[in-house]
Amino acid sequence: MDMKKMNTFGIQFVIRLPKQQKSEMATVYARITVNGRRSEISLKSKVSSKAWDEAKGKAKGKREEVIKLNNHIERVRSLITDAYHQLIQERKVVTVNAVKSLYLGEDEPEVMTLIKLSKYHKEVETGRLAPGTLKNYSTTESYLEKFLKHKYKKSDISLTSLSYKTILDFENFLHNYEPTDHHKPLNNNGVMKHLERLKKLVNFAVKLEWLEKDPFIKYRLHFEKVERGHLSKEELFVLANKQFSIERLQSVLDMFLFSCYTGLAYIDISNLTPENIVQGIDGKQWLMTRREKTDTLVKVPLLPEAEILIDNYKKHPAAVANGTVFPVISNQRMNGYLKEIADICHIKKNLTFHLARHTFATTVTLSNGVPIESVSEMLGHTTIRTTQIYAKVVEHKLSEDMHKLQLKMATIQQKAMPKLPLEAK
Repeated sequence: MDMKKMNTFGIQFVIRLPKQQKSEMATVYARITVNGRRSEISLKSKVSSKAWDEAKGKAKGKREEVIKLNNHIERVRSLITDAYHQLIQERKVVTVNAVKSLYLGEDEPEVMTLIKLSKYHKEVETGRLAPGTLKNYSTTESYLEKFLKHKYKKSDISLTSLSYKTILDFENFLHNYEPTDHHKPLNNNGVMKHLERLKKLVNFAVKLEWLEKDPFIKYRLHFEKVERGHLSKEELFVLANKQFSIERLQSVLDMFLFSCYTGLAYIDISNLTPENIVQGIDGKQWLMTRREKTDTLVKVPLLPEAEILIDNYKKHPAAVANGTVFPVISNQRMNGYLKEIADICHIKKNLTFHLARHTFATTVTLSNGVPIESVSEMLGHTTIRTTQIYAKVVEHKLSEDMHKLQLKMATIQQKAMPKLPLEAK
C-alpha cells in the first residue's frame, strides 16, 4: 500500500438530529473516509445539539457527561485508526467497508474476484438482457478464464489486482489467441467487443463498491470503421423475382426479403405473430413489435411487397401451428439455405439477415430519400449515431443529390443572367 492511498484515510465525528422529533438531543456518528468513499457508524451516544462543537467534532463544556462522551469519541477514533493500520500491515484490501467491518468485529467481507463478478452479473441481468447478449458475456468470461490460466496460471484473480496493464495483457492475449475449434481468430473489432464487455463488468463492480478505482479510465477502445454490406437495387430485384419450386428455399427467401422490406432482425421475424400487424395512424397496415435485442418498440409502415409476403403465409400449416406470421426455421439452417440461394442466383455476397437489415437501411430507405430520423426509428436504434453508420455507405445517393443541386444552381444562374441588347446593325 503506497503512501498516497494511506493519506486518503480520515475520521470525522458528526451529529444527526431525529427527522420528525422536535428534540435538541442528537446522535453522534463516526464518519470514516477511505480513498474518497465514506461510511458512518453510530456511537449510540446522544448529545444536545447546542453543546456540540462542529469544527472540533466533540462536545463542548466540562460537565461529567461531556467529558465521558469526548473520551468515548477518542477511544472510537483510536480503534478505527488501529483497524485501518491493521489492514495495511496484513496487506489486505483497504476499503471503507473493510475498516468498518474490522472495527465492528464483523466477518471479513468476501474477497470479490473477476470470475465471481462475471457470474454475479449474469445472475442479476438474466431476464433483463437479451439471451444473445448474455451468451456474448459468457463467451467473454470463457476468454477471461483462458487468459488467467495462460498469464497467471490461476483460475481467478481478485478485482483489486486489476490494473491498466491487465487490460493491455488481455487485449494482447485476444489478438494472438488461436482457436483450436472451427472458429476464426478474432479480428480487431471482435477483440474490442470482449474488452467493451469487460469494461462494463468493471464499471458494474465500481457501482457495487467492490472496486474503488476503474482501471479502464485511461484505456480507449479502438473500433475500426467497417463498411456495412448491403444488396444493390439490381441484386434485390433478382431475389424478389426468383421463384423456387423447393418450398424450404422459397420460405427462407421470403423471410429474407421481408427483412429487406422491414429492417427486422431474424429473431424478431421468427417471433412475429398476426397480432403484430396492426392498423397504423394512416389507416394502412403497420408492423408493431419489440426488438428482442434491446426491448425497443419498433413501428414500421408496411411496403406493398411486405404485405404480399405476409398474405402468402396466412394459411401455411407450420405458421398456423406456431401462431406466427412465417414458418420458423433455426438460424443455423437458415444461413445454410441462404448460401444455397446466393449460389443459385449468382450473388457473390454472403446472404445473412444482417445483410437484409443493412439493405433495408441503405438500398430501400436512405437511398430513396427517407430521412435518417425515420430510418433510425424503424430500425429500433436507441441512438441516431448507430444509424449514421448506414448513411456513410450510401455514396451514390450523395452523388445523385449533389448532381440535382448542380442542375438547380445552373438553372437559377441562367435565369439571373441579364439579357444583352442586340448589337446595332
